[in-house]
Amino acid sequence: MMKQMADNANNYSPQLNDTAFDIVAVAASAGGLNAVSEILSTLPATFSAAIAIVQHLSARYPSVMAEILNRKTALKVKQAEEGDNLAPGTVYISPPDRHLLVNEGTVSLSYAESVRFLRPCADLLFESVALNYKQRAIALVLSGTGNDGSIGVGYIKKMGGTVIAQDKKTAEFFGMPSAAIQTGNVDLIVPLNEISNVLMTLVMGMQL
Repeated sequence: MMKQMADNANNYSPQLNDTAFDIVAVAASAGGLNAVSEILSTLPATFSAAIAIVQHLSARYPSVMAEILNRKTALKVKQAEEGDNLAPGTVYISPPDRHLLVNEGTVSLSYAESVRFLRPCADLLFESVALNYKQRAIALVLSGTGNDGSIGVGYIKKMGGTVIAQDKKTAEFFGMPSAAIQTGNVDLIVPLNEISNVLMTLVMGMQL
């Protein structure tokens, strides 16, 4: 599927605003909910990029992640739906058992086959973001086991985007950040309590 997406890529690069970056794509798994919650709770409603999150969740149960996060942040948080228009200051959470992709400024959900037993898969999100947003994309790899995201960060870097990984000391599970770091494609390794400040600096040229 990833090769097919690359083969179908065009030069379209939607721009949401006049800031340096239009989208932050996030990969998270075990321990990721706490990390995402801390980051979002310290971002202001005026944050000028969209945020798309792949969190590995059980396919057996409906997700309440959006509802939980909405109580902790000034941003708008929603479970992603097919055709959603990506908007600044809005967080889109992958539904259970569906890949979350972006395509020409909108959300696309897919029941395509699992990638390394994962659906949703952060690698697919990162690739779609890289192809559509190129240098205006940030990939963020947070706490989690396994290596999801480690292939996708290569696409982000190849297209000129920026890659951030949570550091070992603050990650509950360092598998995913470590795998991304080992690729050599990570630009910044950041403690959890500093990630919001880094995002504000990169996206809006300001600090919290």
